[in-house]
Formats: sequence, C-alpha cells, structure tokens
Amino acid sequence: MPDGQAKQSPQFEPVTVPSWWSVLEHHSRLLVAAIDIATHRIEWTSDRFRQLVGMVDAPPSLGAAVLQRLSPDDQLWVRERIRRHILNAILTERYGQSDLLPSRWLHESLIVSVSSLDGDRARFVEFTVSSDRLQLLTLDPAVQAALDRCWPESPEAGEVLQQLQDAHSPLQAVLQLLNPQTYTASGVVLVEGMDVSDREVTQRLIHLLLDRESILQPRRFLQANTLLKRLFRATDSFILTAEDSNAALYLDLDKPEWTTHPLPADCLQESVLFKAASAGTVLNLKDLSVPCLSACEPMLRQRGAQSLLILPLVLKSVRLQDSPQLLGVVGVMSDQPDAFDAIDEHNGKTLAPALTIAMRQSVNERFIHIHESVRWRFEEEAERRSLGLPPAPITFREVYPLYGISDIRGSSNERNRAIQQDLLTQFRLALAIATAVYEATQTAFAAQFKQDLQATIEQLQQGITVDAEITLLRYLQENLEAHFDFFKTCGETVRSAIAAYDAAKDNEHDCVYDARSRYDQTVQHINLSLRDTWQRWQRTMQCVSPHYCDIEATDGIDHMIYAGSAIDQRFSSFHLRSLRYEQLRAVCACARTGFRLKAEHATDMDLTHLVLVQDSTVDITHDESTERLFDVRGTRDTRYEIVKKRIDKALDATTHDRITQPGCLTLVYSTNEEWKEYQEYLRYLQREGWVGSDIEQGAVEPLQGVTGLKFARVTVLDAPPQQDELQPMDASRNHHKAEV
Repeated sequence: MPDGQAKQSPQFEPVTVPSWWSVLEHHSRLLVAAIDIATHRIEWTSDRFRQLVGMVDAPPSLGAAVLQRLSPDDQLWVRERIRRHILNAILTERYGQSDLLPSRWLHESLIVSVSSLDGDRARFVEFTVSSDRLQLLTLDPAVQAALDRCWPESPEAGEVLQQLQDAHSPLQAVLQLLNPQTYTASGVVLVEGMDVSDREVTQRLIHLLLDRESILQPRRFLQANTLLKRLFRATDSFILTAEDSNAALYLDLDKPEWTTHPLPADCLQESVLFKAASAGTVLNLKDLSVPCLSACEPMLRQRGAQSLLILPLVLKSVRLQDSPQLLGVVGVMSDQPDAFDAIDEHNGKTLAPALTIAMRQSVNERFIHIHESVRWRFEEEAERRSLGLPPAPITFREVYPLYGISDIRGSSNERNRAIQQDLLTQFRLALAIATAVYEATQTAFAAQFKQDLQATIEQLQQGITVDAEITLLRYLQENLEAHFDFFKTCGETVRSAIAAYDAAKDNEHDCVYDARSRYDQTVQHINLSLRDTWQRWQRTMQCVSPHYCDIEATDGIDHMIYAGSAIDQRFSSFHLRSLRYEQLRAVCACARTGFRLKAEHATDMDLTHLVLVQDSTVDITHDESTERLFDVRGTRDTRYEIVKKRIDKALDATTHDRITQPGCLTLVYSTNEEWKEYQEYLRYLQREGWVGSDIEQGAVEPLQGVTGLKFARVTVLDAPPQQDELQPMDASRNHHKAEV
C-alpha cells in the first residue's frame, strides 16, 4: 500500500455523517452523553448536556467532573443505573439469555437535581440509561461466587425478577459488588435526559401544599415559597387575603415573621384584580407602570415589582354552585416588566387548586391551636367554611368570668435603675475617650466636651428622666461616636479607650446593656415561673370542669377564665364554686412562687395578687379582626371589661394606698352576696394554711365609669418546708385528708 494512503478496515465501509447530525448535536433539547464502558469516560456529549453541567467550552469528551453538580446521593443513583446494564451483560454472557432482566427495570428513569450555576437556577433532569453491545471481558472471582449463590442453574425471568424485588436477595449482593475494579467490559452506555424542572417543581409544590397540615404559616411556608419563586423565576412573592370587611397583604414570605399590611377590603373587591381572581382567572400583569388596579400595587412597586402573576384561590361551594368563595390570591413578582409568559400562566392554573386547598386548610389551621375546651365549636365553624358557607359568629352565651392578676410591683423603678446603671457605665467610658482626646489635642472644644460629659454623669447619678434612655444615647452617637474616625488618629491611648467603649456596647442593642439585660432576664424568669405554676394548677382546674383559660405575661401574668354550660354541658353551681376556690388556691401558689423568686434574685421587685369577683354572666364572641380569641359583647358586659383594665391601679378610698400590696391576695367584689361566698373560700384557705387570719376590707376609689367596688385583702403565707414542692393534686388530697 502506498505511503500516506489511509488503511481501510476490511469489515466496515467509511461512514458519511448525515446532514441532520449537526442539528441533533447542537440544537436538540435532549441531554445526551455516551460513555465508553471500557474506560468509564464520557466520550461524547451534546451541546445541551454541556450547557447543563456548565462546560459549554469543553470538548464533547468529558471526565468525571460532570457529576460534581449532582448531590452525592444522585451520583450513587446514576452509577447504580449503569450497574444494571453491566449486570444484564453478565447474565447474558453467563446464561446465554438476553431477556432475563425486565426492560422496564433496565431503563427505569431517574430524576436528579442539578445544582445551580451563576445566572441560572437549579434544575431537575429526568435521565434514562441505555446500552449497546456491552460485552463482558473479565469478572472478579468474588462477583462470580456471589452470582453462583443466586441460582444453581440457569434461571427463569420470573426468578430473576423475584430477587430484584427483594432488597436482601443474593442478586442484590451481586449488584453491590459491581464497580470498575471488579469487571472489565466493552461497549457504549448512553445517558439521555430531559429538563423537567417546571414539571418536578410543580409536583413537589402540589405535594407540599396537599400535606395534611397547612403550610400557609411563616415557618412552614418557607419551603413552598422557595419552590414558587424557582418555578416562576420570581424575585418576590406575596399573599393577599380578603374575608368580609378584613383584607391583608402579607409580604416577606421568606422570613420567619411575615410583614402584614391591612387593606380596605371594599376597595379591593371592586378592583379588576379581585374581579378576575373571583372568576378563577390567572392574571398576568405585564407592566405595573400602568394605572393601579388595586390598593396593593403601589406597595409592591416599592419593593421593586415590575410585573405580577396572580394565582386566584377560589373555593367552589358544594351547596352554592353559583357562589364561589374567594379566599385570596397568591402572587409572584419580578423586577422585570413582562416577565411571565403563557407557560407560567399554565403552571399557575395547575397550582391554583392545590393552593386553594392549602388556604382552606389554613382556615382550619386558624382553629387548630384553640383551647381544648372550646375547640369543638371552632371545628364546627371550620367545617362550615370548608363547604363555602359564609362566616358565622362563634359565641358562648352566659359564661362566668374569673379574672386574676399576679403583678410585678416595682418593675418600673427596677428598670429605671438598670437604665441608670448602663448609662453611667457608657458615659464613663465616653469620658475616658474625651479625656484622652483632650490630652492629645489640648483644644478648648475638647475640654468643653469633656466637661459636658462630666456634668451629664453627675446628673445621671441623681436619677434619670423618662426620655433619658433615648436622648442620651443619641447624644453620644451624634457628639462622640460620629468623630471616632478622627479620634483614632489622636494616638494609642484614644484608640484603646474607643476599643473599650465599642467592646462594652457590642450587642444587638448597640449600647451598654448589662444591667438591663439582667433586669430582662429576671422579669422573664419571674413570668415563666408564674406561668409554670399557673399551668400546673390549670390541669387540676380543667378536671373540675372544662373551661376556657387565657394567660398573658408582661410584668407578671394575668389570667382570664370563662366557664359555663355553653362550654361544658354538665356545668353546675357546684362546678362554679369549685373553680372559684381552685382559682384562689392557684393564685396563692403563684404568690408562694414569688416569695421564692424574690429570694433567688435578691431583687426589690415584689408580686401583688388580685382576683376580680363577678357573679353575673357575660357573653363572649370570637372576633377575627382582633388579636384576642374572645371579646365580651353587649352593653351589660362592658362594665366588667372596664374594671379589668383599671383595677390593678385602684386605690383604697380611705387611705389612698393601692388596694394590692406585696405578698397579699386582694379580692375585689361588688355585692354582699359575692362577699359572703368568698368569705367562705377565705376560711377554707386559712384552714389549709394558704393565708393568714387577718382580713383587711375597704372601699375602692371610684374608677372612670365604675363605682361601688369593695375589696378584701389577706396575707399569703409561705409554704412550710415540707410543702415547698407540693403539687395541686397533692394539695387537694392533703385537704381531703384533713377534713376526715
């Protein structure tokens, strides 16, 4: 053969690449990679595949680096799919049958998550693996031995399938042994994929939305919100609800606490946005520079929104087919105009039903954490609304109120002392800086500034004013901290003084906060301890008769109990009297907790305790527009609410002292009948050793809008040493034993 002439294979004719091959290689949406099983290298990839793995400029042959954008688990699954084809080649060579493994198992698709690149989003890809003319060349003896344990002779396809379905079968052990070190083979493995990001994100969103628990709460919505923005390439999102006369726009959905903006519902309901949403139409607002469609668009524009995609949440009533209920809308935003297209609208229509169900569950969720005693009524209302019926009031009529307070006396003075101490510390550190600056500069202005700081310290030592905490810190920011850049050039002494100043205020408050932090921790510990004490007694009280109880903690705790036959059908006057007595015992237990806390914290703060007596009933209603679960209704119940708000500051009409005193239980009542009943309870408390025998009585100074109140006050006794840890139920048993 002449030199330079290409040697031709006697078996193959030269192959001419067809004209359409370039189209397939460069423009197909398929992600294709061909792997030479002999070298386990990717010998060829399509352009689309290289785009996916971020190797656009690389040659078609790639190394193992392409797997780095997959999670470790997904990498294992890709290798497992390839092992299936190696196993097929082994079984074909060993038993002479090419159809022992089911084709569906060999070519089972695999969805993997491909991590994001700069300027791109993370993607989901559905891969399948195929093979062509795989031939086994060598097989490790360990694999051969494992294969021998599978079947003593040539198996049937059904026997192979049976072992494939058993996670602990000998054939599964063979699969685990297969790796490039235990075999050699020749042939090509073809990996083909499709970008299914939109479909997969939509399915995952729907699965998340249809979970039994509502995800429309800030912490649980975070995952769904991430998927929403990923699906629609959105920069932000929001929820808009409108129910009756109440409307709200929820923003910052990617944060633990959402930002809520109340809106006028009447204006929204007349807008083009809500009319389209009520009809169940996905609305694509391509440019927010056009005139506003509702009251919320200006707020969204302030957040950078240029276009919106609105997904309606419409609940079609089972009973009222022509009266669908609009629960609200979920919207996604983009900082670019015309950012959403017809595909996004289609995805929005697909998601809307699942979002609607999630929103309906959120209506139920609103009632999930309701007090156990009244939950049944809220569940009834949630069921009504799930059927598309309009909201109905939740009212409990003629229930007895039992209200009490355990208040921290002296907390304001204690906090003022903490503020004073922190300000003195910070101003003394500031004075050290000013002194160092004066010594370095010797300027008259620096001397005057130093004297100002000294004068302020002298004033602080005398006491603080109401606005001192704000005004004095602002003074330091504007007159001292603003000049730190220059001060640091005045020498090492100044720099050291500034470093000490900065270190002292290195906290979330950006000021010296040591004394106030100790105060905050003390008050928090007192509140938590009082709450724990009350909750222990609540378990006993709920056994007497199920009732509603709400606790609020600020400087101390106050409790509001409602009890009656509207809540507990078996409720009677005996249950009422039992609850009233248990309430007094619980408050005395809180007082004893206060004695212990005062000794632990060595504080000047004391606890005072008051119970408000009312023998007449009230009606309570759940109002969703207020933060409280229940409000009293009707003019006859207004007096009780007025007394509740003002009674803790009430004064003795004779001495003008506060009717509540440290370490004492104060009862406030109106009628002789009320006093007669509670006088009996005080006798019981004396018998049990809760309170002393001396009872102080008097009239309450008239409150605004309320006159005629009286009070009785007794001293709460500390517990005997053997009863320090007495629990409510134990105390009850001890009382019964004494009666015997």
